[in-house]
Amino acid sequence: MNRIAVIGNAGGGKSTLCRQLSRTLGVPAYAIDQIQWEPGWTPAPHEKVKRQHDHILAQERWIIDGWGSFDLIEARFRAADTIIFVDLPLATHYWWTLKRQVACIFTPREDGPEGCPMLPMTGTLLKMIWRIHWRLRPVLLKLVNSFQAEKRIIHITSPRELRAFNGNLE
Repeated sequence: MNRIAVIGNAGGGKSTLCRQLSRTLGVPAYAIDQIQWEPGWTPAPHEKVKRQHDHILAQERWIIDGWGSFDLIEARFRAADTIIFVDLPLATHYWWTLKRQVACIFTPREDGPEGCPMLPMTGTLLKMIWRIHWRLRPVLLKLVNSFQAEKRIIHITSPRELRAFNGNLE
């Protein structure tokens, strides 16, 4: 695994997984949120995000965590040798997101976009989780499955599977 795309709904443990993969494999990890958001949760211009995204894709080894626009997701999946889809039950995404939001009161999120406090975005984030699960997840699942024959696909569907995958990395 040298080029790993990790995707899934918010609060599913993707960032923790990417940090562990990065440590274990010695592959640099990049969070899409850090390039797609400017301070104050202002969206970065698409061309700027695409330029940074393309720069990462040109590297020999990478782990990319997150969404971005579908054209970037498709480009990432084409360039990846491994796609990890963290696809937990909706209730798990909500629960883990709420725990993370509360934790941000005491400890800033280490992989969050600079100048973008998490707590004020809680309501927006909860709505986004719903939208991703019901509207974008089916499209993403179809896209992931379209790479089944040519990529290593790891589809994680439960916290138990996520713990087992993480445990196998240690």
